[in-house]
Amino acid sequence: MDAVRVALLREVLAGTEWPAATRRFAGALRSSVVPQGGGLLLVGTEEYEPWHLAAHLVDEAAWSGQPELNPTLVRHQVRPGDPAHLAVGLGRLEAAGRGETLLVVAPKQPDSGLLERVYGARRAGAMVLSLGDGDTELSGLAHEGLAVPDGADAVDLDTVQHLVSAAAGETSLPPSRGRRRFRDRLSRLADHLTAPPPSRW
Repeated sequence: MDAVRVALLREVLAGTEWPAATRRFAGALRSSVVPQGGGLLLVGTEEYEPWHLAAHLVDEAAWSGQPELNPTLVRHQVRPGDPAHLAVGLGRLEAAGRGETLLVVAPKQPDSGLLERVYGARRAGAMVLSLGDGDTELSGLAHEGLAVPDGADAVDLDTVQHLVSAAAGETSLPPSRGRRRFRDRLSRLADHLTAPPPSRW
């Protein structure tokens, strides 16, 4: 989803909690995945693999100049002959540790095997983020989470993933380089133009 469509989506959702909530969550994601860190691991449930979010984060990593946002998609089932970027199984979570970030996307309650691996990664020092229906067990393991309950007003999990991935790429250039990236400036302009007028009006 391009910057203009994201801006239109934010306009539709203006007045709801979602633009601010997704930016807050994206900020937590961005700050947890540092250039010298171990990378971003992205995993879903056995029934739901977050392919779409992975693709958007790859794009945002390239467009924003933040390669650390480029995720490793961890899959529940890896078949012989899968290409390398699709051949990372759940065993990777068992090797996760300090300096790595694990983002779990779970539309429904994760199974106990995944929860145990997430718990192990957290104990080993990985930062755990969760995006899903607000399952209490997963939320309890996550350092930061964003709940998208079934039937949430105006949004579904796919919409929230679009907003999170777009916001994750919205950063300023380092001060020494002088100015903000075009996509960040465009997003800020769209937000300014779509904001409600001051209360005195």
